[in-house]
Amino acid sequence: MAMQRFVIEGGKKLAGTVRISGAKNSALPIIAASILTDKKVVLENVPDLIDVRTMIELISYLGAKVDFRKNTLTIHAPHIKRIDAPYDIVRRMRASYYVLGALVAREKKAHVSFPGGCAIGPRPIDLHIKGLEMIGTTVDIADGYINARARALRGREVNIQGPKGTSVGATINVMIAATRARGVTKIAPAACEPEVVDVANFLNAMGCSVAGHGTHTIIVHGRSSMSGVLYRIIPDRIEAGTFVVTAAMNRGDVTLEHCRPDHLKSVLDVLKETGATFTIGHDTLRIQGAKAMKPVNIFVAPYPGFPTDMQSQFMAFLSIVPGTSTIKETIFENRFMQAVELMRMGARITIEGDTAVIHGVRRLSGAILMASDLRASAALVLAGLVAKGRTVVRRIYHLDRGYEQFEQKLRSLGAHIKRQSE
Repeated sequence: MAMQRFVIEGGKKLAGTVRISGAKNSALPIIAASILTDKKVVLENVPDLIDVRTMIELISYLGAKVDFRKNTLTIHAPHIKRIDAPYDIVRRMRASYYVLGALVAREKKAHVSFPGGCAIGPRPIDLHIKGLEMIGTTVDIADGYINARARALRGREVNIQGPKGTSVGATINVMIAATRARGVTKIAPAACEPEVVDVANFLNAMGCSVAGHGTHTIIVHGRSSMSGVLYRIIPDRIEAGTFVVTAAMNRGDVTLEHCRPDHLKSVLDVLKETGATFTIGHDTLRIQGAKAMKPVNIFVAPYPGFPTDMQSQFMAFLSIVPGTSTIKETIFENRFMQAVELMRMGARITIEGDTAVIHGVRRLSGAILMASDLRASAALVLAGLVAKGRTVVRRIYHLDRGYEQFEQKLRSLGAHIKRQSE
């Protein structure tokens, strides 16, 4: 497939309504966890993304029968035919590691390649391995593969605290595996992101017993079997946040439908400081950008703090907010890679260790830009939408991993953006 790019004519006012898709970071582990049962699982509100297609390819390879159409995914895995997740599939997506917990739970063994993904600094899998070992899994690493075996999984207290706090991925992987452990597993401190809660709710809908999700202590009572289920994935808070920032940055008037405003509190709190106003409904959110915008200081932190996945988009926004703003990134190294590209558009940004200092400029200018990772790609598109003239964003395959029909949704709001082959 030919490499693709976005061509954007900046300066168009954005207004209208946009529907938010299902959460990628919920869908991926839930698809993996669907192989825990030999009964049929039907998932609704599944976003049609490259990463989702990769996870479907992986569970199909393991033996699941899969049908995906119109955001509804049917999975039936009466038998697991393979316990290996090959490098050729896993290298395309980091979240492939979720089959590790599911395979260990169902088959008591797994042979999973080390994962790939975005180039935003080291994201070690050691906390996943540590957590699985604590409940009775023997793990050795050879030739780039994680080899896991368990005679019997046994519930116990699991501490997966890392140097930068607890891990969302490790919390989910251990939670999935613990559903088949004998006895009670206590994960503490556990991550409490909405996506962790969604996976726990899915597991409970299948007949598992998970409690405490949404807090820093998750309790899992092991079960020997699970039922089929019809389950709906939560809306994507990062996609919603991206559109909220787009509207504020553009001084537009945009309403999000099918979203969860309660998952966006930290993002909305920062936007309120900039002067933006919003109207919150049950599953709708209307955002109106301010004519006079104010600078802010952002501190990235695990949920319910400000999400690292929104940091890039806010950097683009703050680059045109008068005054000096700062962003302190505490979770991932190398996550300021969009800064260099924004500076090519005229942004004034200096990086001092884990802190970006942004001096707002009156206007950005269109440029040819190179996307480095998923959220940086979104930031460059947002910058292009407000820049003077024409912006070209190359290597948008990163963006297609996490945003469903992004340019169509932007066009429906009045943006001039088109996709081209290189």
